[in-house]
Amino acid sequence: MQNIRQSLVEPPTGLTTITRHLPAGGGVTAHRHDVHQIVYAGRGVLSVTTDAGSWVAPATRALWIPAGTLHRHRAHGQTVLHAVGVPADTNPLGLDRPAVLAVGPLLRELIIAYSRPELVDTDEGSRILAVLLDQLRHSPQQALHLPTGRDPRLVAVCELLVADPADRRTLAALGAGVGAGERTLTRLFAAEFGMTFPQWRTQLRLHHALRLLAEDVPVTVVAHRCGWSSASAFIDVFRRAFGHTPGAHRTPD
Repeated sequence: MQNIRQSLVEPPTGLTTITRHLPAGGGVTAHRHDVHQIVYAGRGVLSVTTDAGSWVAPATRALWIPAGTLHRHRAHGQTVLHAVGVPADTNPLGLDRPAVLAVGPLLRELIIAYSRPELVDTDEGSRILAVLLDQLRHSPQQALHLPTGRDPRLVAVCELLVADPADRRTLAALGAGVGAGERTLTRLFAAEFGMTFPQWRTQLRLHHALRLLAEDVPVTVVAHRCGWSSASAFIDVFRRAFGHTPGAHRTPD
């Protein structure tokens, strides 16, 4: 198996529009850009991590990374990364933090086309970018953010579930293991994450499921490893989150 540390690469200096093939477990080390960036996995699943948490996107989603954001990429499954640089003074989404966006067929093809570095600073590239930004303005955001906690008690509970997403203990039981009460943890989830504990756990399980599916793990096994009571329950949650079944989420590059 390829060593993950060896498969991590440094970001290309000064280049923010690229197409790159990443091996499973590979990625790009922590870096930032002077421009905004749209990152899309034409194949595989890509996650982006910052100090504020992680965002994950399969081939039906793209990641928006604002200029100046320190972030790192990780590939889950064999991944084709397409990155598009957007001038810092152009922010069609009005966002100052990373976000996951829905990608329709037209936006997908525009991102793939413009991610060829030779098109940057050409008339053809300018026309493609103009249409791409117009499409981006109409792309709905998707709730695929897994925030990182600050309070040590909240962090401890989250680490237990990150280590084992299939852990079905209640918040009270998890809290007992880290010396925190259920009411305190409930308040911390709302205050720091803006979501309930069940909502956060579902987000975690979906993140984990996307990574396993990218590695071609069977749907039934994914459901079990992520803590769903049955494959049908997993499929139902996945369909409501992504608009299609787990078996149909991949889009070939």
